Amino acid sequence: MTGEKITTYKGFDINFQCRGLQYEVGETYTHSGGVEICESGFHGCEYPLDIFSYYPPGTSRFAVVEQSGSIKRHDTDSKVASRCITVQAELTLSDLIKAAVEFTLARCTSADPSSPASSTGTRGAASSTGIRGAASSTGDYGAASSTGYQGAASSTGKYSVAMACGPDGRAMAGESGAIVLCHRGDNGEILHIRASKVGENGVRAGVWYMLDKDGRFVEAI
Repeated sequence: MTGEKITTYKGFDINFQCRGLQYEVGETYTHSGGVEICESGFHGCEYPLDIFSYYPPGTSRFAVVEQSGSIKRHDTDSKVASRCITVQAELTLSDLIKAAVEFTLARCTSADPSSPASSTGTRGAASSTGIRGAASSTGDYGAASSTGYQGAASSTGKYSVAMACGPDGRAMAGESGAIVLCHRGDNGEILHIRASKVGENGVRAGVWYMLDKDGRFVEAI
């Protein structure tokens, strides 16, 4: 689509490069050839945590960007290809998690933070912010986010992500999904944050996980 401008999130290697191109904050880049998803043009993700499918959080850098020009969308996640891209600001992992929470909250319909939130549609999003709240997403490409104390997030649809970033939070994903977890200190500070696809790092489908004090995935009891 020509003329569309969207905010997305982009990953880079440790040198702030992607596919050999050096990027800088504040700069705009234009691709002269055709634009095809996963093949040509500039790429980013509308849903922040989809970046982890392409750039692991421990060895990458991230930024919020504006994409414009000819825009093509992926049919399995929120990845976007465009002719033009402007790097607006570099983000920390905490910034990225905050952006993911805001993305999810903006798509939720439940106004009661103490009640369970659920989503069943394709690309649906569910969020819970209350103490011991629960968020569940069962549709394909869905997202579930829990930010409260001892919150739980499950996202069991195809290519879905479950994120629990509150103290003592837990997350569960399906066969082709992923989880994101935080371990916080006594004052709520983030000591560890880690993401993993199901099938990697010992993470299994349909199993609840927490992040321990050493930043390791452990099954939630």
